[in-house]
Amino acid sequence: MTTIIAGRFELQDDAQRAAEELARAGFPADRISVFYVSSAGQHDQTPIGGDRDQSPGAEGTGKGNAAGIAAGGAIGAAVGAITAPLTGPIGAITGAFVGGHMGQLVGAMSATKDDGGDADENRIPVRQAGMLVAVEAAGATDRAADTLRAVGAADLEIGEGNIVAGDWQDFDPVAPPRFIDQQTRTADRPHAEGAGPAPGTGPDINR
Repeated sequence: MTTIIAGRFELQDDAQRAAEELARAGFPADRISVFYVSSAGQHDQTPIGGDRDQSPGAEGTGKGNAAGIAAGGAIGAAVGAITAPLTGPIGAITGAFVGGHMGQLVGAMSATKDDGGDADENRIPVRQAGMLVAVEAAGATDRAADTLRAVGAADLEIGEGNIVAGDWQDFDPVAPPRFIDQQTRTADRPHAEGAGPAPGTGPDINR
């Protein structure tokens, strides 16, 4: 595998122009790939559609539920026991039930939150939909990035892989992109599923 530099374009014509500029800058045409990338969540990576079996950040909800039920139940039972002179034995049972339910809700919500730190720092980068122009740039990453910047590429990113006959064969649309330009980095901003330009009509490959 070799280093790959890529940038996003809204229009297919702009993407094709970028590929031509990369060729003029000395990069072999068969090592340049132009294709359409779908919006996050629409890459059909699972049998039922979508990219993942569950949303990122939801992995800990089961543990959060269990911890919340245990803690909430204990607190509810303690409160019920204290009020037993007024409510009778049923107070402790009811308190444990209500406390467990509330603890489950709180535990599940806590488990889906970030594990601390600034929200922006913990946000997973997301690649927006659009035409992606990628080029094998081993030993010439700066030249490739500068060429893409000059023609208006957004969300410049760096990765690794192999481009053969214009096809980035091992491109993974689900893997978080590694952006290299903070000033053009828009792909990690919240956006609606399904947003993005319609694919072009050329021989590009939908990812």
